[in-house]
Amino acid sequence: MTLPTTSNGWSIQSINKDSFDGLVRQDNVPIQKLGDHDILVQVEAVSLNYRDLAIPRGLYPFAMNLPVVPGSDAAGIVLAVGPKVTRLSKGDRVCTLFNELHQVNPISPDAVGSGLGGALDGTLRTYAVFPEHGLVLAPSSLDAIEASTLSCAPLTAWNALYGLQSKAVKAGDWVLTQGTGGVSLAAIQFAAAAGATVVATTSSNDKSEALKKLGASFVINYKETPNWGEAARALTPGGLGFDHILEIGGAGSIGQSLKAVKLEGVITIIGFLAPSEKQPPLMDALNHLCIVRGVFVGSRQQFEEMNRAIDSAKIHPVVDPNMFSLDDLKEAYMYQWERKHLGKVVVKVTV
Repeated sequence: MTLPTTSNGWSIQSINKDSFDGLVRQDNVPIQKLGDHDILVQVEAVSLNYRDLAIPRGLYPFAMNLPVVPGSDAAGIVLAVGPKVTRLSKGDRVCTLFNELHQVNPISPDAVGSGLGGALDGTLRTYAVFPEHGLVLAPSSLDAIEASTLSCAPLTAWNALYGLQSKAVKAGDWVLTQGTGGVSLAAIQFAAAAGATVVATTSSNDKSEALKKLGASFVINYKETPNWGEAARALTPGGLGFDHILEIGGAGSIGQSLKAVKLEGVITIIGFLAPSEKQPPLMDALNHLCIVRGVFVGSRQQFEEMNRAIDSAKIHPVVDPNMFSLDDLKEAYMYQWERKHLGKVVVKVTV
């Protein structure tokens, strides 16, 4: 097989707070030479995150360098490996690591600045060269579409539930998730597989059954129940609260999470979907005697642990039924921006 020498894809050339016009199609881009520890990947599919939408609109608070190839999550096939590659082989299906330098915990400053699709060129292209340490073997039980969803949202959920070893989720725990984004859906699946009881919140009663099918025991509509923190807490044994809360909304919802958390429970701050000028002071963590923890996806080690669990428990990521082609990338961005999706939005690249 003759290896490709050029790649087709997209680039974020500029920031536009009102549109995705900063996304520019770029074809026949030369592929970099394969180094000793590098791997050439044919990208099969890419899934989108809110972060991908935030970057071209200037809403992303972490490191980025423009121009940059967008996208962090992908699954693909290894076409060639450098002479010193040892973990992966030609023909393997692989997933990209969100932060290339985040190999083990704790995360380092260098790792924080190594995010694909922001600081480094990402995945929305037909072929790409990645360092061996920036890839993991995909779960054998998943196809390319499903595997493309793992790099950010499920790995973040895994880190939230298992990242603090002394507080790792276990049977009998109570877990609270927020909304129907990729992190929350994966967290429901992981927590339920561990034997925990899950309470999920949503703004749509139409999505309640889908959340229960994934493993949620109770669903609260936070629009109908604005004080959902206390309502959720009341569901827990003795009204003692939750062992784990995945805080997706951010400043606009953490006050409710504090109302719901158990003494010595863990609130993992993940998202910034609900900005607000009014938010609880940091010292409220003392008042509630809880751990408030920020996470930034997860490490390669955690990714490999998660993939083994996915294969073992036969977990399949939730993928939105509407698929997009690489040519339709802006339409895919708008589809997710308008929150029309349930599950991960996937762009088929070469699959």
